[in-house]
Amino acid sequence: MNEISILIGGKAGDGVKQAGNTLSRLLNRLGYKIFFYDDYPSLIRGGHNFSIIRASKDKILCHEETVDVIVALNQEAIDKNKERLNQGGIIVFDSNQADAEGLGVPISDIVKSHKGIPIMRNVAALGALTRVLGIPWESFEEIIKSTVKKGVETNLLIAKASFDSIKEEYIKIEPTGESPCPILTGNEALALGAVRGGLDIYIAYPMTPASSILHFLAQHGPNLGVTTIHPESEIGAALMALGSAYAGNRAMTGSSGGGFALMTEAVSLAGQSEIPIVFVECQRAGPSTGVPTYTMQADLFFVLHAGHGEFPRIVVAPGDAEEVYEWAYNALNAAWSFQVPVFILSDKHLSESGFSFSEPKDLFDWPAPRLWDRSSEYKRYEVNDDGISPMAFPGQKNAVVKVTSYEHDEYGITTEESEAISCMQEKRLEKSRAIRETMKGLECVKSYGESDSDVCVFFWGSTKGAAVEACQCLGLRAIQPIVMEPFPLSEIKALLKDVKKSFVLRQTPQANLPVSSNHMGF
Repeated sequence: MNEISILIGGKAGDGVKQAGNTLSRLLNRLGYKIFFYDDYPSLIRGGHNFSIIRASKDKILCHEETVDVIVALNQEAIDKNKERLNQGGIIVFDSNQADAEGLGVPISDIVKSHKGIPIMRNVAALGALTRVLGIPWESFEEIIKSTVKKGVETNLLIAKASFDSIKEEYIKIEPTGESPCPILTGNEALALGAVRGGLDIYIAYPMTPASSILHFLAQHGPNLGVTTIHPESEIGAALMALGSAYAGNRAMTGSSGGGFALMTEAVSLAGQSEIPIVFVECQRAGPSTGVPTYTMQADLFFVLHAGHGEFPRIVVAPGDAEEVYEWAYNALNAAWSFQVPVFILSDKHLSESGFSFSEPKDLFDWPAPRLWDRSSEYKRYEVNDDGISPMAFPGQKNAVVKVTSYEHDEYGITTEESEAISCMQEKRLEKSRAIRETMKGLECVKSYGESDSDVCVFFWGSTKGAAVEACQCLGLRAIQPIVMEPFPLSEIKALLKDVKKSFVLRQTPQANLPVSSNHMGF
């Protein structure tokens, strides 16, 4: 068997996500590449939750809508998902809670007989599933011991009783012989990539689906050398991050669309003061509160144009865990190389899904930030050919480090003189040339599928997995811009040679990818 897709469903509080994580690790241990999709409403208890775990011998970046096995902890999980079941598939369900054609297991009774608590039904379901898949008990036992933190012995007894209640295997999952890979969510990969890029401090107010960056760095920050701060609001987070960067720390902040809306004044402050900072914007369905736990790609134009006034920025939109790792690393370095705000666009699908991960090896060799050499009088906004002034930080001897939201002269002193205003406006915008020149050394656009096809699909961000797989199956060409600002127009035009028809794939009601006949000339 080359691949299998399994859906686990129940209500909030049933441990559905934990069951999905455990199953992902079990199949990963057997050498399969994993994609783990988690679907849940904005509820603490109740509602329908489900996870889809797709395991394949090949690299995969998305789930499939149909599945081979449904594991149901309640009747709703069957009723809402039975149409997904492939022909020849099987439903494994708690016969104390639900009824269906398939394999009923008295999961609730097994848990009660071993004096377990209701949430342990998830491990009982996985015990039965392990037997259904023909996986040896010892493999699952190892996973429980390594992933379950409380009540390990009780969980083992419950899982083994459920495993033994199944008298035959239905689907045989054989080890692939490949070594397992780490499984990371997009947000975990983003955090680690930022650490690779020299992240010193992450300051954020929690907002789904960006919250897990804060949680991950708060948990692992001491070992990674990162300070994590949870302030009172998104406004506070953005301004604290700017203050930290002013003091010489590589700082990053993050939120979703609603939280980022509160940060836009800080975006303009970063542009005027030329303080390097990284903003992470994990999109979800809007407008306003919208649908907090579902994905949408509706904030691209918002991020491209956030903040008042004109100033250079960099916007990137990676499509999978390895790309988000690489571009988080690039974002921190680019912010400090050019002293501009850099934005990483993600969304719920990328941020919270789990991927088999291989750490990118050949990352771009960024030059060191331009620092004051102490050989002359310090001017924070010294004018030069590329618009990038030397930086110094508070406490350095003989340096007055003045930054301001007002227009200013080379020293940072407020000015309303027309010549000085014009000079500073041009100085800041001059960085755009240096940014574009540097970006030529990075892979800002990727191409997939059939390079000689005259039909092309444009996509960006987390639609990558589905788009690439579909185009490969259909024999189409696929183009993925990763850098959205400065938009890599010339590179895309080169890839469009001989293309006669193009489609734009999007996860939003209106077109937002800046590709059209007017832009492209075809």
